Amino acid sequence: MKVNKWTMSLAALGLISIPATSLADENDKMNTVWTSLTSTTIKGYVNTSMHWDPGTGNANPPPFAYNAGKQDGFNLNAVKVSIEKPLDEAQWAAGYTFDMIMGPDATTYGTTVDSGGDSSSFAIKQAYVALRAPMGNGLDFKVGVFDTIIGYEASNAGDNPNYSRSWGYSMEPTQHTGLLGTYRLNESFSFSGGIANTWNAPVNGRDSGNTDAASTYMASVAYTAPESTGFLSGGGIYAGIVRGKQSGVANTDQAVRISYYAGMTIPTPVENLKAGLAFDYLTLDGGAAYNTSPTTAIAGYLSFGMSEKLTLHGRMDYVSVGGDGITTPTVANPNPDVYSNGTLFQAGDDFISTTATADYQLWENVISRMELRWDHDLDNADHFRSGTADDEFTLLANVIYKF
Repeated sequence: MKVNKWTMSLAALGLISIPATSLADENDKMNTVWTSLTSTTIKGYVNTSMHWDPGTGNANPPPFAYNAGKQDGFNLNAVKVSIEKPLDEAQWAAGYTFDMIMGPDATTYGTTVDSGGDSSSFAIKQAYVALRAPMGNGLDFKVGVFDTIIGYEASNAGDNPNYSRSWGYSMEPTQHTGLLGTYRLNESFSFSGGIANTWNAPVNGRDSGNTDAASTYMASVAYTAPESTGFLSGGGIYAGIVRGKQSGVANTDQAVRISYYAGMTIPTPVENLKAGLAFDYLTLDGGAAYNTSPTTAIAGYLSFGMSEKLTLHGRMDYVSVGGDGITTPTVANPNPDVYSNGTLFQAGDDFISTTATADYQLWENVISRMELRWDHDLDNADHFRSGTADDEFTLLANVIYKF
């Protein structure tokens, strides 16, 4: 017997009676629904900032990710809301993740639902079905839109040691639409591999003409040092590659982008001191019609916990700009080799940046940090300001509430 809401209401008023077996069936259904809801989590953050560039002229700010248009003022960066049902321990487990980003930073993702690249201030960051199959220690899958598998820095600003982004992050892909599998061999080694539509981010993106479906391939390997390695325990080495075509590129311009990445986190014998290294290499495989000189970035990281609330972070990174520039492509500009404001980044340009960040937890669930960043043009080509300076100093403040 199926018991509807009207029947349940009459029973609650004592006007009718319901067989005990029917009530039991209904309670089982409600318990199933309640179990599904309690395993679903809602989380996210509100990300705000202040950027101040001392001096005059903001025509040519350094083009690292999420810096354009934020000079000398307060900013709402992004609001993220994530709804997730993570995989449980069952052999045949299933779940999902849906991340949405709203605000100015969302325009850089290029993940609009229609894959039209219209730079919407609402973007899908991730939206995938998670599955596990009982193969060996368990083979996990993501089907849909998921974060790229390479990079030292994460797309969520609060997950990184510094607020501003490195040059390496600025040349990496961000998301893919496809299938990704991950297998953990043991406590130290894990592997991932997948296939996606395109190298860059648009949801359901295709190369122009849709001549090559699922033309992007990716793979990675990770090693985590076990407890037996002493102070190195918890450190790790990671390497990955993403090779594929770009969404929206014309049939005659189907250059293949290849991103290589290697990184490591290094615990030290000094208590509360950690180090990290990252290497990015971006090149093209498109034939003689392309300038295939690569873009290379190297970054070093240090973090030191001064107290329970205060942590100091430092980063130094270098980039050598290749023929295809350093910025992540979009549908509207699939082969960028310029600043967002139009100032040309020539092949062979070299830049270095030094970033110091103080992270102090003043309030619960709040990330509050101050940062000083110095960008320097090693070629003395006056890239910054209004084309008159080799140096750019930026003072930044970042406040994030995580819920």
